[in-house]
Amino acid sequence: MSERMIGTASYGVRCPVIREGDNLCEIVTKSVLDAAKWGKLTIHDKDVIAVTESVVARAQGNYASVQDIAADVKAKTGGETVGVIFPILSRNRFAICLRGIAKGVKKVILMLSYPSDEVGNSILDVEKLYESGINPYTDILSAEQFRRVFGVYKHRFTGVDYVEYYSSLIKESGAECQVIFANDARSILKYTNTVIACDIHTRFRTKEVLKKSGARVVLGMDDILNAPVNGSGYNEKYGLLGSNKAREDTVKLFPRNCQGLVEDIQKTMEKETGKHVEVMVYGDGAFKDPVGKIWELADPVVSPAYTSGLNGTPNELKLKYLADNDYKDLKGEELKEAIENSIKAKEADLVGNMASEGTTPRQLTDLLGSLSDLTSGSGDKGTPVILIQGYFDNYTSN
Repeated sequence: MSERMIGTASYGVRCPVIREGDNLCEIVTKSVLDAAKWGKLTIHDKDVIAVTESVVARAQGNYASVQDIAADVKAKTGGETVGVIFPILSRNRFAICLRGIAKGVKKVILMLSYPSDEVGNSILDVEKLYESGINPYTDILSAEQFRRVFGVYKHRFTGVDYVEYYSSLIKESGAECQVIFANDARSILKYTNTVIACDIHTRFRTKEVLKKSGARVVLGMDDILNAPVNGSGYNEKYGLLGSNKAREDTVKLFPRNCQGLVEDIQKTMEKETGKHVEVMVYGDGAFKDPVGKIWELADPVVSPAYTSGLNGTPNELKLKYLADNDYKDLKGEELKEAIENSIKAKEADLVGNMASEGTTPRQLTDLLGSLSDLTSGSGDKGTPVILIQGYFDNYTSN
């Protein structure tokens, strides 16, 4: 038998268009098995099947309308003047949520972070900020001050002036709008004591700071639609976080209760193939674009559900470390055999071992979710399911 020459491989699996009420376990397993047959692939133990959160939420029918958002916001804030702070700049992710918030109140004080939002979308030319003498850590800017110093800035990828876009959305939704720019959450309390913190990964600290500073009402996006409103969809843990625009007046929320789905797919695949695969639901990958400086992760987590074999972080040796240090005087078959022996004898936990320095210290689900997100893309590939093979193999695997 010849030596294996392929390591990790990631395949996008085409599926039927998923609709509300579809049996996703049945569709995913059949699609993976049909794809494996077509591609002449063999399913192995520890293969990974990843299902995008979008089709899970769609199958669940986890949708809510702008009016549902408005009703929840009004009930929880009182519907008067509300500070909306630290939103990300996104037509798909936040704009429709902002429309719902604005419909539920009389006035929005929109506080935008600068020079960019939480995930790296710029709102101004950073060079102008350096030249301006403005301190982004302490200075609060009005809309007029911002325009006077920075002018109109359009997002390099979307061409959208988000200051104007968000202001217009609020006004069109029937609320008065005031825009300010600041990076200290407490700045909003100069204008209102009722606040919706729209940041994602820093939300717990933001909410705690506001509460300690005397805010009357503090909500996060995870506190809106965390229960049904007039029969709407919801997410008890994440609320509006992770939602996407479905239609002009509707959002698709992050999927809920999907642990049962991944376990059902795992059991069905084992019944059909005799192999124990791992299964996860994934959303945004956790990576950053080095050119646009945009961090992809606009979801609250990369994976809201996964089977138990995907717990933890990689436990790997750095081959180039071994080659350049421990076995620097070896080459050819002797070097290969020495490295293979090191891998076979590696400790169960390599934390602190210099031979593992430089390996990726991230959760397996974050790494696999990023690989899946890059494989599936966000456009018209039609592959909401990903089959990953060889991820848990190493240099010694045949």
